[in-house]
Amino acid sequence: MLKELLHRKKFIYVVFAVGIGGSFQFGFHISAINPPSEHIKKFINETWVERHETPLQEYSLMLLWSFIVSIYPVGGLIGAQFAAVLTVTYGRKKSLLFNNIVAIVAALIMGFSKMAGSFEMIVVGRFLYGINSGIGLVAHGLYLGEIAPKELRGAVCMTRAVFVAFGKWMGLVVGLRQILGGENTWHLQLAFSGLPALIQVIALLWVPESPRYLLMERGNLAQCIDALQSLWGSGDFTEEVEDMMAERAQTKGESKKNLIQLVRDKTIRCQFLTGMAVSAGMQLSGINIIYFYASDVYHQLGISKDNIPYVGIGSSSIEMLTSVMCGFIIERAGRRVLLWKGYCFMALWILFLIITLCLKERFSWIPYCSLVFIFAYILTFGMGPGSVTGVVPLEIFTQSNRSIAVVAANSLQWFSLFGLGLVFPFVIDAFGQFSFFLFFGNCSLASLFTFYVLPETKGKTLLQISEDFDKLRNAMKNGMCPYFSKRPIVSNQTEVLSTRL
Repeated sequence: MLKELLHRKKFIYVVFAVGIGGSFQFGFHISAINPPSEHIKKFINETWVERHETPLQEYSLMLLWSFIVSIYPVGGLIGAQFAAVLTVTYGRKKSLLFNNIVAIVAALIMGFSKMAGSFEMIVVGRFLYGINSGIGLVAHGLYLGEIAPKELRGAVCMTRAVFVAFGKWMGLVVGLRQILGGENTWHLQLAFSGLPALIQVIALLWVPESPRYLLMERGNLAQCIDALQSLWGSGDFTEEVEDMMAERAQTKGESKKNLIQLVRDKTIRCQFLTGMAVSAGMQLSGINIIYFYASDVYHQLGISKDNIPYVGIGSSSIEMLTSVMCGFIIERAGRRVLLWKGYCFMALWILFLIITLCLKERFSWIPYCSLVFIFAYILTFGMGPGSVTGVVPLEIFTQSNRSIAVVAANSLQWFSLFGLGLVFPFVIDAFGQFSFFLFFGNCSLASLFTFYVLPETKGKTLLQISEDFDKLRNAMKNGMCPYFSKRPIVSNQTEVLSTRL
């Protein structure tokens, strides 16, 4: 399947064009704030002394630093709400184009913060970066979910996770003191995101609008076919168009829902709760905390200060490589298996990590075992939840509900990220290694949930997936789990639709 994808050079170009200014920016800002953290704290303290002739107390500095870290997901939460309007009103491509303006403005503010002697500009710039990432994640995810055929949908959608991992890796590489992470250049590292924003503005000039958006939202069949040909080359797209038309006919007359209406709609409540649970489970797994506070985490392991940046780059390289590898197996293994097994092993690695952290003072070699478990945790995350989670909300909702559902899923991720980013420094200061039990509990619950509740979506049309959730909802009403049954999920509606097509 991926061999077919690799032969379509235009499609690969499109995937890169939407990714470099989409989820790449999210990943970059997750990790890029950590390398210059000591320089930023020093800059804040020096600025405070110049203004008030007295240094900040340690607690106040930690609180201000936590606020700088946590204002990013606040912006992301707001950006996700903007995305709900932009992606429907102006389309996926124009939303990405507009979004780059926000990134460029934020980069300019960050770049001049040191010259202006204003740490408040860092707060404003990071808030705008959050808005940029909030819009970018939604628009990027929707675009990928709408341009891929069902047999390649998982592999295409999980490229969003590849760009997240690539962004994390790039944030750490650029943050090396030999590049832009030095005492005199850290502000340039914070402004680096303006470059991928400019690249995307230029690259999107040759990218078509989403064919599914053009047909189902705008009702323009000719432009839809032109977009399909631009993406996949010349060919017969009758099957794809008929599938869209069938879905459009089924949802005809349905008005666009807002978040409250989506929650109150009993017919899709099962999909909604599943999407929210899967999204929250990934964010509460603790993966991004390792990037937010990587220095503190690795310091707890006893790793020397000079080696911490390279350890971080190694860990992000593992996530990036495993995300790419996941693309080769997601259509074969399926979504559900990769999720529940991934969370199960992640819980195991975290438990081992807690044990080794408790024993680190007794044996000199124990910290290296802890590092191995962190790498195993990141590897498992990249092969499972990190790559697959973003695919699920794009597959379980039909066109009329997908935009607001993806916004809701991303909003919950941003809210979870904000809470963890704000409180985790104080939690780890109070409880040390035992604070990781929070992530152990989350991964355990997420594994059980995806095993017993989540239907498999591999190779199915959106209508078939919707019918699977109807079966799930009916089974749960009767106090049963459909996965205890060996019968295949087949509905009369699917059979009738297949006959017609």
